[in-house]
Amino acid sequence: MGAAIKISSDNFDAEVVKASIPVLVDFWAEWCSPCRMVLPVMDEIAKEMDGQVKVCKVNVDECQDIAADFSVMSIPTLIIFKGGKPVDQMVGALPKVKIVEKLKAHI
Repeated sequence: MGAAIKISSDNFDAEVVKASIPVLVDFWAEWCSPCRMVLPVMDEIAKEMDGQVKVCKVNVDECQDIAADFSVMSIPTLIIFKGGKPVDQMVGALPKVKIVEKLKAHI
């Protein structure tokens, strides 16, 4: 793996809900500057924590239904899923160390 997985309505259930490890989902959009700042951090986390955490990204413009299901009002929004359910959430372009700290609490 080692890279963020693009999520759509077709693969959300398989990649996030049925995952056997915690999943970090990045809700973002192409036009969002803070979102673009977070994207390389997501790829770094995906590589460094491969096997411990799965990293996925949801483009809110393409997947408005998924964003609405989780009441995403601001982007970037990062939601940690464990056992198919959201267990933690972060909003904004946070530093990598803060994101990893939150993730480690759920591993």
